[in-house]
Amino acid sequence: MNTGYDNYRPEVHKSVEQWREELTPQEFQVLRKAGTERPYTGQYYDAHTTGVYQCRACGQELFTSTDKFDSHCGWPSFWAPLAEDRVRYLRDRSLGMERIEVRCSRCDSHLGHLFEGEGFQTPTDQRFCINSISMKLISSD
Repeated sequence: MNTGYDNYRPEVHKSVEQWREELTPQEFQVLRKAGTERPYTGQYYDAHTTGVYQCRACGQELFTSTDKFDSHCGWPSFWAPLAEDRVRYLRDRSLGMERIEVRCSRCDSHLGHLFEGEGFQTPTDQRFCINSISMKLISSD
């Protein structure tokens, strides 16, 4: 797992002004400023629709509904990304704790955080805690 600022360059690169024009103020705050939506308020925290979750900023497919589980944390939780190359990981030492930030590998938008070893009965014992506003669900129905 790459958790540093290496020689990474996003495939999708836009100016701050371009992002502000394309995203709502709330989307911009979360996706581009690493904000967080309030728990239990997001569109997908309790969604059970079958489909693929895409990055709201660039459309890259990130997670599937088959990897989503109910962690009772107030945000959508997944036990794995669609593929490891779809996300990137950064150490986050904000708020007086150390966490692993999860970003879209294509446009470098903030998605949420990864937590490990919490004892969930999932194949990976990982919880990708992702902001609903960072994603768009494409239903397979």
